[in-house]
Amino acid sequence: MPGENLSRDEARSRADLLSVEGYEVFLDLRSATGESSEVEPRTFRSVTTIRFRRIAPGDTTFVDLVAPSVTSVSLNGRELDPTDVFDGARIALTGLQAENVLVVDAQCAYSRTGEGMHRFVDPEDGEVYLYTQYEPADARRVFATFEQPDLKAPFRFEVAAPEGWTVWSNGAEESRDGQTWRFAETRPISTYITAVVAGPYHYETDLYTRTFDDGTTLEIPLGAMCRKGLAKHFDADDIFLVTKQGLDFFHDHFDYPYPFGKYDQAFVPEYNIGAMENPGCVTFREEFVFRGKVTQASFERRANVILHEMAHMWFGDLVTMQWWDDLWLKESFADFMGAFSLVEATRFRNGWVTFANNRKSWAYRADQLPSTHPVTADIRDLEDAKLNFDGITYAKGASVLKQLVAYVGRDAFLEGARRYFKRHAYGNTRLDDLLSVLQETSGRDMKAWSRSWLETSGVNSLTPQVTYDAGDRITELAIVQDGDTLRPHRAAVGLYRHEGTELVRYARAEVDVTGVRTVVTELAGEERPALVLVNDDDLTYCKIRFDEGSLETLRGHLGSVTDPLARALCWSALWNLTRDALMPARDFVGLVLDFAGRESDIGVLQMVHAWARTALVHYAAPEWRQEGGRLLAEGALRELRLSGPGSQHQLTWARFFATAATTEADLQLLQGLLDGTAKIDGLDVDQELRWAFLEPLASHGLADEAVIGAELARDDTASGKRHQVRCLAARPSAAVKDQAWAQVVESEALSNALVEATISGFTQASQRELIAPYAEKYFAAIERVWAERSIQIGMDVVRGLFPALQDDEATLTATDAWLDSHAGAPPALRRLVLESRDDLARALRAQACDTAASRG
Repeated sequence: MPGENLSRDEARSRADLLSVEGYEVFLDLRSATGESSEVEPRTFRSVTTIRFRRIAPGDTTFVDLVAPSVTSVSLNGRELDPTDVFDGARIALTGLQAENVLVVDAQCAYSRTGEGMHRFVDPEDGEVYLYTQYEPADARRVFATFEQPDLKAPFRFEVAAPEGWTVWSNGAEESRDGQTWRFAETRPISTYITAVVAGPYHYETDLYTRTFDDGTTLEIPLGAMCRKGLAKHFDADDIFLVTKQGLDFFHDHFDYPYPFGKYDQAFVPEYNIGAMENPGCVTFREEFVFRGKVTQASFERRANVILHEMAHMWFGDLVTMQWWDDLWLKESFADFMGAFSLVEATRFRNGWVTFANNRKSWAYRADQLPSTHPVTADIRDLEDAKLNFDGITYAKGASVLKQLVAYVGRDAFLEGARRYFKRHAYGNTRLDDLLSVLQETSGRDMKAWSRSWLETSGVNSLTPQVTYDAGDRITELAIVQDGDTLRPHRAAVGLYRHEGTELVRYARAEVDVTGVRTVVTELAGEERPALVLVNDDDLTYCKIRFDEGSLETLRGHLGSVTDPLARALCWSALWNLTRDALMPARDFVGLVLDFAGRESDIGVLQMVHAWARTALVHYAAPEWRQEGGRLLAEGALRELRLSGPGSQHQLTWARFFATAATTEADLQLLQGLLDGTAKIDGLDVDQELRWAFLEPLASHGLADEAVIGAELARDDTASGKRHQVRCLAARPSAAVKDQAWAQVVESEALSNALVEATISGFTQASQRELIAPYAEKYFAAIERVWAERSIQIGMDVVRGLFPALQDDEATLTATDAWLDSHAGAPPALRRLVLESRDDLARALRAQACDTAASRG
């Protein structure tokens, strides 16, 4: 829509012109229930009163609103004709005074895409649930706003809701008149972190109490909610436990009491992201309410997300970036603080292992794409901002902060954070604001550090070079740094040797790596190691490489590395070698078959399984895929049978076996586990596992619509519906694929969650030939889809339906042809296609490497 893509320059001009003193928002959500024609969007009334001051010369500006219609607009008591001033995305304002009052009465649309005011109807009981999701700029879909992060203001919400509902917002409930809820005014916050949650949610409460050294006591009411249909699975006690542990940790280290009163956490349906840090009313995807048996890795992931969002209460909500260029000022810090507090405050002591193996893998991939960017990015507009919620802003930024803690010291880092909060509370900041306090507390040259780490892109590789004397003692160990930009790294180097059946570290040195080659003098004279591990303890952000001797050791003894973090770093490094076409995919699969069964860390095991699947589907030579798949399925079944009955490892191997199963015998076993004719001691085939077993049966033509429908009858829930849609789209039929394509690309009937499920089912690795005709259709459709659909659905379609399974030069050529002929396409759309093109080119390089290995 014209005017919907706000630019940075427009935002700066508006911030120079005005300051906002407060919002009063009334939402009438009683239209959410009851019958309604679906021909036109279902709408609700939104009345916004904004008080703002003009602080510079000028009498013209605009307010943001994306809505089907505007009933009235009043500026300083003067009625404006909506047909003259509203264009569907903006309301033009003229004749500004020093003090201004704007009142906008509009009809806003409920969303089915997870953006704005999302409306969900529970298929299990017909109940309706609402929640808002705004980042980066969708508050304007719910009320009139100055939609940019640096125009903070206090907010006061009033909401009329259907009978029997409860409503929550950022502020505490102040009063209630029948079904109209009034909430206390917030502190000054940005528009994108305001929130409303409404519906017949199941709600549980607790209380956090903290007494400070000066004798004052802070009480924070805690709440947690989910849909009524999930209440029997809701483990609110564990959520409250982690919440209290996090609040203790941040109070201990930030020296700034939690500033937003209450702390509600809502687990909501059809959520596009993991969670959102709305102060006082945090929202999470409801998949964090576990319907079946899950591993401790799932509980760890949920705890990490709870703590990540809590860190935002300070990094992001209390102190907010001025514009989306400095998104890292909140996301990088929250990602780092989530892992930091997880390890130090909760039962999940191996959180840094997960960080090294999982989060950094996301960062390494993003940092090698053509769309890579510095941590502090150049964000021209809101479409750029939407795509910048990526592995660089989150995981690379967090990795860089971990490097910063090693560089300046933990105490200096935390003291810098404390000064940052006190100096900029309820304000907006840029990069220099943070660097200045860190320079104060550390005495380090933070501008030089920033230039190296925050203002450049790309990842370095660190490789050991070792020479030995005649007595097998190290004469010199050096670290060679490679990359477009050489950076200073504070890194540890570990030397490992065989002790019985174990590989253990016997020497370690920390060094400042600078330039191309750095000698580690402390390790001269040490005995020859079996393994040299650069970046031991994961202090810096880099790709680890190995000398030949170390690589041979890992090929034969990876499972013997006793330290979980060191072993995770080795797995990650071997995967990077595979992605970079320096190790054949079949060799990585072989390592998985030899050593994954000995992996004790369940999160690492799950990541290794995902990598093995990618290696087989995308990086293996096409002629070896069938053999590789057979080997992986055999290995998975073997480990499944060897795992302890009822253990997390057994569950993890069962899920992996389902993804690898292709032979008649494998599929018969899955069918037997479903119908009870086959059993594996201790394996509880609960409902979630049933769906995991049913999808491969559907994709191989062994579960038709009736079978899938019968499974939905067993699990007639929102989760069951998503699984059913995925399984239906997975069936190996041209008619099925045509229908799935039309539902996603040609229609807006499906909600965001069902679009995602349909795309997942459509793209089956075993159906390359069946879906080949859609490659041409993809390139013909994506520009129209991007123009007509919401940005979230556009992203899902462009990423999810890219013909990655048509992995040949012809698809690469077709992609290049689209890019060449669409130079004027929206930059965000081109970025998505460029990223997919890069993944395809990487896959072809890896396949060539694997093919060469097969020839000896």
